[in-house]
Amino acid sequence: MARKKKTRLPDGRTVEGSSVPFQTGGEHWNEYLIEDGSMLKVKLVATDIIKVDGEYDDQGNPLYALHSTQVVVVDSPEDLQREES
Repeated sequence: MARKKKTRLPDGRTVEGSSVPFQTGGEHWNEYLIEDGSMLKVKLVATDIIKVDGEYDDQGNPLYALHSTQVVVVDSPEDLQREES
């Protein structure tokens, strides 16, 4: 049985929905090369997916609210790194 939860939508409304089980199909990194030579790697990781009760998008699909966290990794050239004490 799905667990009921309240969540806030981007339009500010608080709605109720059901937390749904999910599997990760793949978590890919977005990579950004910064002008100073640093590489930022960013990945969004879903922590919870809630199917909102009675809400649908413009195409008639059920509305899902995604709760997530982001993971950021920085790889910078040695000349930019702090010297170890």
